[in-house]
Amino acid sequence: MRICQIGCGEHARVAHGPSQRRLVAERDLVLAGCCDIEGTRAESFRSEFGYARAYTDAGAMLDAERPDAVVVVVPVERAVDVGSLVLERGVPLLLEKPPGATVAEVDRLIAVADRQRVPHQVAFNRRFAPLVRELRRRIEAGGPLQHLHYEMTRVGRRDPDFSITAIHGLDAVRYLSGADFAEARFRYRELPELGPGVANIFVDAVMTSGATAHLAFCPVAGVLVERATAHAGDETFFVLVPMWGGVDSPGRLAQFKKGELASEVSGSVCGDGTELFELGGFYRETAAFLDALGSGQRLSPDLREARQSVAIAEHIRERLDGFRA
Repeated sequence: MRICQIGCGEHARVAHGPSQRRLVAERDLVLAGCCDIEGTRAESFRSEFGYARAYTDAGAMLDAERPDAVVVVVPVERAVDVGSLVLERGVPLLLEKPPGATVAEVDRLIAVADRQRVPHQVAFNRRFAPLVRELRRRIEAGGPLQHLHYEMTRVGRRDPDFSITAIHGLDAVRYLSGADFAEARFRYRELPELGPGVANIFVDAVMTSGATAHLAFCPVAGVLVERATAHAGDETFFVLVPMWGGVDSPGRLAQFKKGELASEVSGSVCGDGTELFELGGFYRETAAFLDALGSGQRLSPDLREARQSVAIAEHIRERLDGFRA
């Protein structure tokens, strides 16, 4: 299988490149070409991860290489145009989240994918992080989920639109609960002294399963963590999700039952390896994408599955008070 990479920036370098390099050693995989609008960045990516050729024009690369699949890791404002470029050629696509800033943008991509009948997957890596997947497995094996709390804090994130990052937590709640949002209420603590658009964001939600959820996003805090607490039956689970620059790596999952610690597992022994691209799910999401393509299975999450996560993030960006499905 021949793959190409579009977008060779920092996220591609720390997450996707290492995943692809490992997969080359495990599968019949050819890293055919990588592309970035900055030629030096494309060439550096090519040299570091073993791609055959570097390009600055994505269309030219697709025409020359004729890949079997393409990974796209570009800023959200370019996701629709670049994603459409790949889908219009009928090439299977792994598209980094978010697949668009708005539902309208996602719908544009869905229309192209439907017309061309192209398999595709959105790269929500939390769904593939070993500890997060293990948490979902244990929730499903136990009592029904009652409540889920998801906390995301960052250090010095003063970007005016934190929804681009918060969408990870929103989608993780959907994945862990096995359900969509039925309704949600939003509260914002605006922090104009820290910069335009900076705010703490809180979401109280009811899922279609009947479970409740609370999400807290604090982008300018004293520590970088991402943590989830799940109450299911007479069990409570705590998961510390490993992050670059975070204090919880390699992560940990603790399970309590009737007030006692029932089990505990470290991220270093739960899954695909000990590097952060493995602990964070990037390796597993790429492997799942390639394996599904090779076997003809349906890819997940696809654009339709990602649509509601984008919708909730769009509500946050617009500072709306509520959402109802």
